[in-house]
Amino acid sequence: MTSAASIPIRRALLSVSDKTGLIEFATRLTAAKIDLLSTGGTASLLRDAGLNVTDVAEVTGFPEIMGGRVKTLHPKIHGSLLARRDLDDHVAAMSAQGIECIDLLVVNLYPFEETLRQTSDRQALVEKIDIGGPAMLRAAAKNHDFLTVICDPADYASVADAIEKNGGTELELRRRLAAKTFARTAAYDSAISGWMASSLGEELPEITTTTGRKIIDLRYGENPHQQAALYKTGQDRPGVASAVQIQGKPLSYNNINDTDAAFELVAEFDQPTIAIIKHSNPCGVASGDNLGAAWRHALAADPVSAFGGIVAMNRPLDAETATAVASIFTEVLIAPEASDEARAIMAAKPNLRLLITDALPDPSSRAIKIKSVAGGFLAQSRDAGIIGVNDLKIVTKRAPTEAEISDMLFAWKVTKHVKSNAIVFVNNASTAGIGAGQMSRVDAARIAVHKAADIAAIHGWSDPRTIGSVVASDAFFPFADGLEALITAGATAVIQPGGSVKDNEVIAAADAAGIAMVFTGMRHFNH
Repeated sequence: MTSAASIPIRRALLSVSDKTGLIEFATRLTAAKIDLLSTGGTASLLRDAGLNVTDVAEVTGFPEIMGGRVKTLHPKIHGSLLARRDLDDHVAAMSAQGIECIDLLVVNLYPFEETLRQTSDRQALVEKIDIGGPAMLRAAAKNHDFLTVICDPADYASVADAIEKNGGTELELRRRLAAKTFARTAAYDSAISGWMASSLGEELPEITTTTGRKIIDLRYGENPHQQAALYKTGQDRPGVASAVQIQGKPLSYNNINDTDAAFELVAEFDQPTIAIIKHSNPCGVASGDNLGAAWRHALAADPVSAFGGIVAMNRPLDAETATAVASIFTEVLIAPEASDEARAIMAAKPNLRLLITDALPDPSSRAIKIKSVAGGFLAQSRDAGIIGVNDLKIVTKRAPTEAEISDMLFAWKVTKHVKSNAIVFVNNASTAGIGAGQMSRVDAARIAVHKAADIAAIHGWSDPRTIGSVVASDAFFPFADGLEALITAGATAVIQPGGSVKDNEVIAAADAAGIAMVFTGMRHFNH
């Protein structure tokens, strides 16, 4: 019995690439006395399951041609999808042309995105560009006052339930499915246009789109009065969006933002490295011969800020490190993998979120970062800049030692992930003081020095670890005062981009103090 608020479904067209759940769904449609139309492999699968199916070619009177490229692009199909049942001229046209109504369209598209993840072969990708599928989906979605459209197997159950309960579907469900369908075809076209632009070497094409599939709704955004959700794009990059959450409370917006920052940071390093993050800024970063050593040094760098922090590592989590991390309050731990023993140790902390990614992101890979602004958005390629020993330009009378160069390159990698203005002290492959997000570089330097002094007092050290350290600055020193603050704190070498009109003054200050300084020619603003 059809509900007064429902549109009855008597005839359905099914043509899918992803056949997950199709037989069960089609069986429920048949049980509801709905006639099935289909094409190619979909029709064969349904017949093999014992279901009665009419080929689209029988309806159109035209065979599938060109290897299946042309099969549903026909007026008897699109007339069925686009005709409004409440307009006399539409109904008359259907009658005159022998067009029967299609009440339900079930289509999912050729797997272009999946193919793109598997191959770069141009012809293989071109063949996975669906034409008839998007055309039918858009037609049915446009005419949702009269048609039900499904583009995702996840919606089979809700539609079958509605048919079995009411004999059809209500307008609210049809509208929701139509909106989802337009979003799906937009995302599909976005993936194709993005691939084509990339193949032409266009990182920032004239017209660009950004789409994503919602993974989870979040309790709220940065603050309780803001809504938030996590979406996954088509970008195949290991990280928080692709991670499997092994345990712990649901992730918050801030958890996800900080975890992403932490994991991208540790991916910069070849040695076992751990980063502890608070509010998207590192408070302790260290490398070691193993994760246990890296953890001890990263925690020692700022044990106060580490409380309630995000921990990331670039090696599989082992039992020793798991025990150490679990000994303090930690919000999230993200790693490429974790041993069974480590997982068991983490399980004793049920509120701690443990994320496993299976891989590390490539710090040199290209991608686009987007930030919304009023009325539009900014787009830029991600900061994939990497500096090596051969890129350093020594500008002082004293050249840095090998140990100083090693620490400077470490500091440079960390600085890339600190909010600007940024100053990072490093001593023996671990951070010794960090100044982040300040309005002036000299303030960032002073804060880093102050933090180092506080940390020394906490540990009961006679001197802060800025003594004998190296320093990285994410951009040039506009005046010598910022450098002088670092020299006073005990730094022996500095790495910075250079390029200030006051470079000579800054170099002279370094020479007067007998410290070494190198220019990278590259800055790392991170706003």
